[in-house]
Amino acid sequence: MMTPAFRGIIPPVCTPLHDDFSVDVVSLQRALEFLLDAGVDGVFVLGSTSEVAYLPDAQRRTVIETAVRQVAGRVPVLAGCIDMTTLRVAEHIAVAQDAGADAVVVTAPFYTRTHVAEIEQHFRLLHAATGLPIFAYDIPVAVHSKLDTAMILKLAQEGVLAGLKDSSGDDSSFRYVLQGKKDRGLDGFAVFTGSELVVDNLLSIGADGAVPGLGNVDPAGYVTIFDRVRCGDQAAANAEQDRLLRLFTIVGIGDPARIGRSSAALGAFKYGMKLRGVIDNAVLAPPQLPLTADEQVRIKAGLVEAGLL
Repeated sequence: MMTPAFRGIIPPVCTPLHDDFSVDVVSLQRALEFLLDAGVDGVFVLGSTSEVAYLPDAQRRTVIETAVRQVAGRVPVLAGCIDMTTLRVAEHIAVAQDAGADAVVVTAPFYTRTHVAEIEQHFRLLHAATGLPIFAYDIPVAVHSKLDTAMILKLAQEGVLAGLKDSSGDDSSFRYVLQGKKDRGLDGFAVFTGSELVVDNLLSIGADGAVPGLGNVDPAGYVTIFDRVRCGDQAAANAEQDRLLRLFTIVGIGDPARIGRSSAALGAFKYGMKLRGVIDNAVLAPPQLPLTADEQVRIKAGLVEAGLL
């Protein structure tokens, strides 16, 4: 049986910023080393957790180039090439390819409403424009289109797509993809979940890996889950997932009457990383708003409870 080229735990790396919102390259280098030391199997820069939607093109380039240079081939570097339409995404892919990324991650087009046939054409045109493996990124909450399972499997069978990063939260759809992969013998097609609260269960039914945002704060926990499932110790994997489930409550500490869910979650991740000495500054890209001092105290308590401080 063919093993996918990409598997295991591949965290979506937070992008550290200075007070002037420029990329904090030194902190990003430290964050990458923190992940590598924990035993991750790859890194994914410029995803949603990386605040890709907030970053200008020059900052995106800085992030990719820094990651490729720092990782230096130790694990694959996946680069998010996320934008509204095919031609814009193609430009981002060219930058990622020039920088030395090992694969790119692409959503459906957004802003304008698209038909499944147009989404399929989007992926086909991008595949024709690059030699890099392409991961389809299913995140309907952000792009307002749920990727069609039959289309994903067809493009996987034809070699257009190398993998799927599923952040749809639709576990039934995820299972149909896994079933279709098995039925069609698509052993090299890598299927990842972005649902960080059920990684133990989804790995046990055939997922190739996970892309957990909380992995920025506790990457070793997710590596443990993957290793325990691979070794057949599901009880230990479940126990570690339960610990991370409790830690994940830090993303809801930000007051929803004052800030958005993105500010609350990414603010919690970044503040957790700052507390652990991984990054220097927990600032978020505008227009996101920061956590209050009281919210930060509660996040610290969550990390203490999880045994991280």
